[in-house]
Amino acid sequence: MRLSRVLPNGGKVTTRLIAGQRHNIRRASTSTAIQQPDFENPSSIPQHPISHPIQKARRDAIKQAKPFSEFLTDNYHRQHDYLRISVTERCNLRCLYCMPEKGVPLSPQSHLLTSPEIFYLSSLFVSQGVTKVRLTGGEPTVRRDIVPLMHSIGSLRPRGLRELAITTNGISLHRKLDSMVEAGLTGVNLSLDTLDPFQFQIMTRRKGFDAVQKSIDRILEMNKLGASIKLKINCVVMRGLNEREILPFVELGREKDIEVRFIEYMPFDGNKWSQGKMVSYADMLDIIRTKYPGIQKVNGHKNDTSKTWEVPGFVGKFGFITSMTHNFCGTCNRLRITSDGNLKVCLFDGTTEVSLRDLLRKGNNNNPIDEEAFEAMKQIEMDRHQGRISSETALGWGERERKLLEIIGIAVKNKKEKHAGMGELENIKNRPMILIDKHIAALSNSPHLHSNLNFNPQTNSTIPSLSNRNPKIPSHLLPPHHHTLQQIRAFSTSTSTHKHKHKVSPTPQPPPSSSPPSSSQQSQPHLTHLTSTGSVHMVPIAPKPHTIRRAIAVGRVVFSNSNPVTLIKSNGMKKGDVLAVARVAGIMAAKMTPALVPLCHPIALTGVVVEVGVLETGENTGGEGEAKGGKGVKGEGKGQRYGSIDIMARVECTGPTGVEMEALTAVMGAALAVVDMCKAVDRGMRVQDVRVVRKEGGRSGGFREEGWEEQGVEG
Repeated sequence: MRLSRVLPNGGKVTTRLIAGQRHNIRRASTSTAIQQPDFENPSSIPQHPISHPIQKARRDAIKQAKPFSEFLTDNYHRQHDYLRISVTERCNLRCLYCMPEKGVPLSPQSHLLTSPEIFYLSSLFVSQGVTKVRLTGGEPTVRRDIVPLMHSIGSLRPRGLRELAITTNGISLHRKLDSMVEAGLTGVNLSLDTLDPFQFQIMTRRKGFDAVQKSIDRILEMNKLGASIKLKINCVVMRGLNEREILPFVELGREKDIEVRFIEYMPFDGNKWSQGKMVSYADMLDIIRTKYPGIQKVNGHKNDTSKTWEVPGFVGKFGFITSMTHNFCGTCNRLRITSDGNLKVCLFDGTTEVSLRDLLRKGNNNNPIDEEAFEAMKQIEMDRHQGRISSETALGWGERERKLLEIIGIAVKNKKEKHAGMGELENIKNRPMILIDKHIAALSNSPHLHSNLNFNPQTNSTIPSLSNRNPKIPSHLLPPHHHTLQQIRAFSTSTSTHKHKHKVSPTPQPPPSSSPPSSSQQSQPHLTHLTSTGSVHMVPIAPKPHTIRRAIAVGRVVFSNSNPVTLIKSNGMKKGDVLAVARVAGIMAAKMTPALVPLCHPIALTGVVVEVGVLETGENTGGEGEAKGGKGVKGEGKGQRYGSIDIMARVECTGPTGVEMEALTAVMGAALAVVDMCKAVDRGMRVQDVRVVRKEGGRSGGFREEGWEEQGVEG
């Protein structure tokens, strides 16, 4: 709908543009004019004998302003007033740093949030103090109903929303920009990594540079007419691709009001990240200083993600997003909702997500909430409140909102003080950037959560009704019934058998039998990976102490003829250097253990060493003995007269679980590499004697195989 509006000074402007800037203009008719108040400046609010209901509600909201929501405040006193919502998984580009060339597997449509669900969650978060909502993707402009969705979210301005922004690649933005401004759009972050049309096609694997430029020009044109859209261009800098364009990007701001933000290349699944491709903040700054030595730092807001600079005399600015070298976790105020409805409290934490979608849909028979269902839900709330709708949320303040806020509060309290460092980030499992894991993970320690979640000291329970009333919510997402909420890892249905002063659930018992177990049977040890019904699960490790964990495993590949040893020693194997490939294969296998062994926890390894040595013919042919210069791997001698390859893997980490499986996997990975490279000359090889010979760390203490001593390996 087009609305005819003009500026107070009579200037001619695009009517659709001005419609979106209602808070800055008057209606043309003076007889019935109602000026929209500027709530940033309460003194500007006009006083009428009979106040408009909306104006009165806004003034009352200011007078009755409450402390910032505890649900959105974490244990480090960070107040999260900025919500990013992914509205689609789809994108019309295939940027090198973002996703694989063939794209990523997309979720079924029924798994994604509907527009009413996005509006509902936006309303809920705004009611708790969120003042800025940013729509992201994928590429948000490819969503068919993106403009109506923005209009609905824009209607939350009277409830406290101040900024409505979008992050886009700009391909189709220019076609929808006017309507978006009418909806209340205040900011555009536009992703552009090159100013060269040919380089654009290389980096995005698609055409479209001209369309992006058209979107930029349209924003600048609208700003000249008074639109006040904050335009920021995001440029991911990658060594060997576009670092030479840093200066041309800075010079965009010579006469244009543009802020270019250079982003350090970050690791996500599928983007083939390597530290060698990353250009650091310091390096980029040095490049700019070579031409503009007088650049100056600009003081920004404490929650800014970017370190902002300016060239004296330039209209625009430039900045740096330094997630890899200088994190800004201490002032982080951002939360994310993925397109499939998971709340993600940190961009770089791929293991902590909680589903809001499943709880939201429980009242709709677990089906997606469309417009019809949304209206029905509103009617139920109105009937429940006898026609009185609460000003807190769009649907009123009911049981559904309370449960959602409890889950949100637990997740926010679980947010870490800071994300992992650069050396760990590249090994952490996370979503591809385009999807920012469909796997819901667990909630962890929230020792102060009871203070704002109706803690009952008599029952020692925080939220006694959730597990009974929400059967569709996975049990590992629900808070346990005690004061301190312990972390329960994903895919786990019961707790570890390790004793801890805060038990989160009964200890798993052996599978039931047809007759009562005898006293001797009851005292027998049982497998911790089995539940009381005999099904498998992943043992929770949160109650375990974080200690340095080490493990050493050994094994060998025994040959059935003399050809392999001769060729390996002379490096004459057709496929190449057997020992070198085996070492690399062992290290890679250690890092892949959680993907190969179903019930292993993904952990950040701090060290993996794989040593491989040749035991030549005749060196260990009778009885027990050690490999030449070896590591104490004793064999029976039988069948080893043609020599073998001896393997040892040392693995360590700092955390709540051991690395024995990683050490064993490393040995097997190295052994399989040897078999693969030698199978052409020896089809009778055997992999044998694979075992853990030493373990350190953990509550169970250390272990060492009797008679085993670690020594060097002659490779």
